Amino acid sequence: MSSDREGRKAEFLKAAGLDTARRELLAGDASTRSYERLHLPDGTRVIFMDQPPAAETAVCPPGATDAERMAMGYNAAARLAAGSVAAFVATAAYLSEHGLSAPKIIAHDIEAGLAVLEDLGDGLYATLIAEGQAEQPLYEAAVDVQVQLQEAAPPDVLVAGDAVWPLLTYDTLALKVGTDTFLEWWPKFSGLAPFSAQAIAEWDELWAPVWVRGEAGASVFTHRDYHAQNLLWLPERQGAARVGLLDFQDALRAHPAWDLTHLLQDARRDVSAELEGAMLDRFLAARTDLDPEIFRTDYRALAASNAARILGRVFARQALLGRRQYEAFMPRTWRYLERNLQDPAMTGLKAWFDRHVPAEARR
Repeated sequence: MSSDREGRKAEFLKAAGLDTARRELLAGDASTRSYERLHLPDGTRVIFMDQPPAAETAVCPPGATDAERMAMGYNAAARLAAGSVAAFVATAAYLSEHGLSAPKIIAHDIEAGLAVLEDLGDGLYATLIAEGQAEQPLYEAAVDVQVQLQEAAPPDVLVAGDAVWPLLTYDTLALKVGTDTFLEWWPKFSGLAPFSAQAIAEWDELWAPVWVRGEAGASVFTHRDYHAQNLLWLPERQGAARVGLLDFQDALRAHPAWDLTHLLQDARRDVSAELEGAMLDRFLAARTDLDPEIFRTDYRALAASNAARILGRVFARQALLGRRQYEAFMPRTWRYLERNLQDPAMTGLKAWFDRHVPAEARR
């Protein structure tokens, strides 16, 4: 990290009255963000988030055309927030206003890409379950968060002081560019020949109705990365507030199924078909306004689209960039994808994968 960036961080911490804290670097992920835990002299702890603004491509302005978004790069096309501190701060405020447990914002500098957050602890779902805690009660609480989140119609803009962020729609283009990353990255990773123009045309024709339904159903606030490594268990709190929420800055207005596809087909841990089914039943018992058959069809289709995106953009791309640890998650994600393709509504896409991606290339 450059000395200029370190200097900016030091100035920010001094202005926030946190320059005497002991700084502990936390393990990172594949993003351009980094986190530190600050240990204060009085024994309390907070989290320091660093998102260098120049590390990402441009975000999507409201009203941008599809062509403009594609020209601006993947973040704009897919409607990702590029780690924006404004997005994080505004979204955290929205979640807190709705009785949910997002970290309180202690200090922030949007231009610098820096923020200090409440430390919600280390009780990640993924960690607790690996240590033996019963998973079903945790998943039930996470589903209840979704129900609560979806009770209110989301606003067009999220506002918290100087943090103003548009809540855009997870639209057809965003769904398409994400799913299409499979076409680009999986052949490079697996050793398959590039897909033919005919195969790509068939792919577009088969997926198009899924993406259109995804946009048509985009009616609720959506975390967008809602899974066991972004959820914390806070048993001292009550109701839905027992679930701590992290990494929500890419939030959009999306289909009610979208966050559930991440939660119940978690690429980083096994979620059994039995638990998945029970949690979908719980969700639909609360969302009596939804047609269960239509919802389940949309859920399977969007989950398949998401699995293709994860295999391409997240796992194959990262593995080719040298982050080989992502290969361990690939077989699980293929199992989820193949589970979704068993839905009768997915017959055409199942046949596409059977023709173009042989079993030995699914690893």
